[in-house]
Amino acid sequence: MSFVDHPRIALDKVEERSYQTSMVKGCVGCNTLVILPTGLGKTVVALRVAAEFLSSGKVLLLAPTKPLADQHGQFFKEMLVGTSVAIMTGAMKPESRAETVAKSDVVISTPQCVANDLEAGRYDIDAFSLVIYDEAHRGTGGYAYTTVADHCRSGTRSVGMTASPGSDYERIREVCENLDLRRIDIRSDDDPDVSPYVHDTYVNRIEVNIPPDLVKVSAILRSMLDRYVDEMIGLGLMDRGWPASTKHMLMIGAKLQARMSHGEKSPIVFKGLSLQAVCIKLLHAITMAETQGMTALRIYLDKLIAESRSESGGKAARTIVGNELFPKAVRIARTSNVEHPKISKIMTLVSMIVSDYPESRIIVFSQYRDTCDLLVSKLSLIQGARVAKLVGQSNGGLKQKEQIGLLSKFRSGEYNVVVSTSVGEEGLDVSSTNAVIFYEPVPSEIRTIQRRGRTGRKNDGEVYVLIARGTMDEVFDKSSKRKENDMRSRLERLSVELSRSSPRSERRVQSDLGDFGQRAPAFRTVIKGLSD
Repeated sequence: MSFVDHPRIALDKVEERSYQTSMVKGCVGCNTLVILPTGLGKTVVALRVAAEFLSSGKVLLLAPTKPLADQHGQFFKEMLVGTSVAIMTGAMKPESRAETVAKSDVVISTPQCVANDLEAGRYDIDAFSLVIYDEAHRGTGGYAYTTVADHCRSGTRSVGMTASPGSDYERIREVCENLDLRRIDIRSDDDPDVSPYVHDTYVNRIEVNIPPDLVKVSAILRSMLDRYVDEMIGLGLMDRGWPASTKHMLMIGAKLQARMSHGEKSPIVFKGLSLQAVCIKLLHAITMAETQGMTALRIYLDKLIAESRSESGGKAARTIVGNELFPKAVRIARTSNVEHPKISKIMTLVSMIVSDYPESRIIVFSQYRDTCDLLVSKLSLIQGARVAKLVGQSNGGLKQKEQIGLLSKFRSGEYNVVVSTSVGEEGLDVSSTNAVIFYEPVPSEIRTIQRRGRTGRKNDGEVYVLIARGTMDEVFDKSSKRKENDMRSRLERLSVELSRSSPRSERRVQSDLGDFGQRAPAFRTVIKGLSD
């Protein structure tokens, strides 16, 4: 094994990989969006690019969360020599942040505090020769990355990094335009220079049938939904051929809000908004029943009842609770002892993995905290399973320092099973994970790639996706796959277009570094079909 030889990088610490060297050269020569599958060293590429620019000025690396910024900070401190590295967050006083920038060679920060400082004129972005945007796919709309990029001028190189930019062509273009990225450098698992470093990730689809009680309560909720959908059709707000989905309901709500903003105060608009709110709540209840289970549904129905009785509660909750079919749904939810079969499947999987491979690390992802709580209580009963819950800060969750501590204990083996919401999906280094379990598919290709990338980093990994037959699980699973396939072709197309377009500003080019290939990713996935 050979190592990177650079005066700024610790000796015999960073492995020399040809694909990373090529990507580094490309980033030095042009503002670049780096797309590299999870586990193949985006942070190493960032480190090596930073080392090249430190002789020209300071380096700023932006990461969307404090745990991720801390992770990068520790890595840069360990790997860079003769370089002062500082971690900066919004918890610091503005004056302290300005002092930190002044005395540091490398600043690793969450983006909002830097955006605020630049807007307030506390320091100048021109002090930085390089700005790196980690998880660059966030650089849309009013996200702080765009504010920072707006302050960058011709003397600053910009590099974006992501494993999953998404399939929406206009969104990817927006990211590139917002961050002034003029080139896309893509690597996939199958590229000849990458494949020697790739471990297989086996994706196992496990299908389950919904038990009768959940079928009954779902049917009741769907009957309620059909009534309100028919009213919307009668008002001309919805075509009869449209599926009653949350996506369509949000579209209808946006159109009605636009009509209101243009001064329309008609009864149809107000009635439509009321019906739309009712339908969204019922769709959520159906999702709880079909994909999460009776406990999650019972908790949600109780929340609707509490909301309907509250003085500040919404009309939609009162409408649902007042429906004559609602008590039937509540009665089933409160008296049935059945749980979703996904629970027993996950318990079997975790028990098997922990028993066969005691040193394993397992992450279980779920969309909802209530399901996370249930899974933690169930999985904690398994012999040999040391279970922890990883959730975000909101609503009494884990503070970022607690999240970092939990992940550290997971790596060390104090915990060997982590049940996580979306907070565990993006960026965080959990490289020792042997298996990832999706309690449910997610319709986002970005989130699917991020979840899947939590395993198969240092050795072969297993991914298990639980799917309830005949439910939104199947729709979301197909949607994610389609979007991931679309992402590849659209990135290739955009890469060509960017190479032909004029840059937003004149950028410094340090040297002629030749032509670097741009290839669409083709993630290696081995599919095993499993069913009950």
